[in-house]
Amino acid sequence: MGWGDLGVYGEPSRETPNLDQMATEGMLFPNFYTANPLCSPSRAALLTGRLPIRSGFYTTNGHARNAYTPQEIVGGIPDSELLLPALLKGAGYASKIVGKWHLGHRPQFHPLKHGFDEWFGSPNCHFGPYDNKARPNIPVYRDQEMVGRFYEEFPINLKTGEANLTQIYLQEALEFIQRQQAAHRPFFLYWAVDATHAPVYASKPFLGTSQRGRYGDAIRELDDSVGRILRLLQDLGIAENTFVFFTSDNGAALISAPRQGGSNGPFLCGKQTTFEGGMREPAIAWWPGHIPAGQVSHQLGSIMDLFTTSLSLAGLEPPRDRAIDGLDLLPAMLQGRLTDRPIFYYRGNTLMAVTLGQYKAHFWTWTNSWEEFKQGIDFCPGQNVSGVTTHSQEEHTKLPLIFHLGRDPGERFPLSIASIEYLDALRRITPVVQQHQEALVPGQPQLNVCNRAVMELGLGCILIRKRGKLPGPTVCTSYALEYGKAELEIQRDALEPGQKVVVVDDLLATGGTMCAACELLGQLQAEVLECVSLVELTSLKGREKLGAVPFFSLLQYE
Repeated sequence: MGWGDLGVYGEPSRETPNLDQMATEGMLFPNFYTANPLCSPSRAALLTGRLPIRSGFYTTNGHARNAYTPQEIVGGIPDSELLLPALLKGAGYASKIVGKWHLGHRPQFHPLKHGFDEWFGSPNCHFGPYDNKARPNIPVYRDQEMVGRFYEEFPINLKTGEANLTQIYLQEALEFIQRQQAAHRPFFLYWAVDATHAPVYASKPFLGTSQRGRYGDAIRELDDSVGRILRLLQDLGIAENTFVFFTSDNGAALISAPRQGGSNGPFLCGKQTTFEGGMREPAIAWWPGHIPAGQVSHQLGSIMDLFTTSLSLAGLEPPRDRAIDGLDLLPAMLQGRLTDRPIFYYRGNTLMAVTLGQYKAHFWTWTNSWEEFKQGIDFCPGQNVSGVTTHSQEEHTKLPLIFHLGRDPGERFPLSIASIEYLDALRRITPVVQQHQEALVPGQPQLNVCNRAVMELGLGCILIRKRGKLPGPTVCTSYALEYGKAELEIQRDALEPGQKVVVVDDLLATGGTMCAACELLGQLQAEVLECVSLVELTSLKGREKLGAVPFFSLLQYE
């Protein structure tokens, strides 16, 4: 869902009366951000209060590459991460997730193993597969038990868009609230519906009712569901004891527009980009009797703040043994106090931009590749801004592109680098970014794509790359090539001592690269079981450099 999809944010059809009323009775945040322009990393950030790069929700398969958790990915939320529901247990809270989890498919990543007491939903989105042939359709769970699959026991008509999932998710939420109220137990409900994700769906009573087409139908049903949840809280007499926050995990996917994509209002581009349209979200806080009605807060907010704010509401402190990026929003909501803080825009493992106050600095610009664009894939349809919406990765780390988001929310007019305003903004932003990058310790990447057979076995994938390509602390070694010298590196915390490793490369020539990889693994005290390559040039005798390490190649050439 995009910033511009709600009537209270200016959507001209005005088809969200319940969310608009929620804003009238609560507080609107026009400057609220997700932590990543894609689903899985932003959800990890919501539940951990930490940037996705800290928890490993990124890939090193490519620079500034977006990644999530499809069925092929064997990674997920690490056991070392402390999730909000697990911490709320300390204050006696019952917790339930309804809808999309998106933090890993494997059994060790199940939400009930990370603090939730109940779950009804799926580990992934409903966007495919659809026919259960090459891969099984996405499963739907009730707690630990699989109760069906999308497009089978839980049908979605791709032609008409009809599906009852939102209504099922609504009933799950209402029933959970009623049970907890009857038991006089505090509760945390994470209602994560996905009807606005292509292929968009809605139940029969809502299909064909919106001025905006099927996407608008889904929005209308979502709005109606929020209204019913709020009315139940009021009817049960617990509204004044219940904090409710509405937001989204990323901007509207303009790639699906206009039929199945939403609106990001005046902002540039959408989902998968770190322009405002991909990162700025609708956000409404509701707590009758506590949050003054009809207020607008200009606090720079983040989805990570919901972690810290929820703990504060429960009388709990955030963990002190790790970096927490979320702020407590209670001072902003209850007292109108604003906190000066940066918003960091990450795409994969790359810091693309930062906002501080009204100024946003881009260190890299990129929409999507020329190859994708030529195939009709466009993350910014109708929004070409010369030198900004680039289809190649353009670096601006020396002289960032800086925009004043108050005057130019659409990021169309970068400040002149010769202006005093630019220099003043750069002087404020530079030390903030330096401090952040110097202190950052990335987690082990969870979203790397490796060989399909290896991933099916549930084995991990560690990348060894040329120097300067990996984030965080690394171990490096240099070695000789037949045409010169090179350096390889591996992340320092990639492996535990004693872990067993198979080294895989496409080609073994003189053996320098593979021998250097084994040396790096030795520095981390890993045990190299074997080295493998697709092709071996036997005349160069590269396998001799590996010594006692077993070696296998599929194809050999003189």
